[in-house]
Formats: sequence, structure tokens, C-alpha cells
Amino acid sequence: MNIYTKLSELGITLPPVAAPAAAYVPFVQTGNLVFLSGHLAKKDGKVWVGQFGKNMSVEEGKAASRAVAIDLMGTLHAAVGDLNRIKRIVKLMSLVNSTGDFTEQHLVTNGASELLGEVFGAQGAHARSAFGVAQIPLGACVEIELVAELA
Repeated sequence: MNIYTKLSELGITLPPVAAPAAAYVPFVQTGNLVFLSGHLAKKDGKVWVGQFGKNMSVEEGKAASRAVAIDLMGTLHAAVGDLNRIKRIVKLMSLVNSTGDFTEQHLVTNGASELLGEVFGAQGAHARSAFGVAQIPLGACVEIELVAELA
């Protein structure tokens, strides 16, 4: 199935690439691999601020991670020109803004992983790390980076 048809069926419109907030670029391609810089969770166009174990639930976190995955796909589209060129989503690394006793970072990150699987099918199955961190830039609740392979 065409990736853009699937996105349309899901009611997803890809956003444009956000301008970097510091000294980095949004993506780098080397060989057949595309590395996307970390993307912060956003809600209503603003950084989605919060900390798990303090003022955010796992369900809110899944929604935040899903929102990040949509932004990542927008950047991936800008990087490669056509998401149908993606051979495989290789890896996600997720940073989850958490208190010291919060241990469900993997469940928060499922929001992104599940959406990528839904959009890309078997090519969306990926390796993953999910870390709890004391803080993320701008107080964001989640930051995710992605590596993809081109066909």
C-alpha cells in the first residue's frame, strides 16, 4: 500500500520540518541510512510540557509519542522526498521526562512504535531504546530520534 494513502486513511497530515532550535540539522543521510535528530513532543503547536510520575499519565505519554512520530514522518518525507522509498524503520531512541520512580518509559514510547507499524507495516518494525531522563529541552515530556533505511 502507498504510505500516503495509509496516512490519509488515518487522517494524518504531515507537518513541515521544524527549524532547528540549536546548532544541528534536522536530518543527515549517509549511504542508505537517514538519521533524524530528536523531535520534541508538541500539542496544539507548542512544546508538550510534563513529567511522567509527576503530572502525566502513560496514556497521555502514548499520545505525545504518537504526535512525535507524525513529526518524524514529516521530517523523513522532507529528507527523502517520498516515504514509499523507506525500506525499513531501523531504530527509535526515546527520551521520556520522568521522575526517579517512574518505570513505564517503554509504554509511553509505544505510541510512536505502534503508529510507525501501522503506517509502514512490516517495514515499520524497529529496534528501540526508551530511557527515563530527569529533563528534556524546554521541559518537553518526550523526545524521539529515528534511523531509517532507504530502498
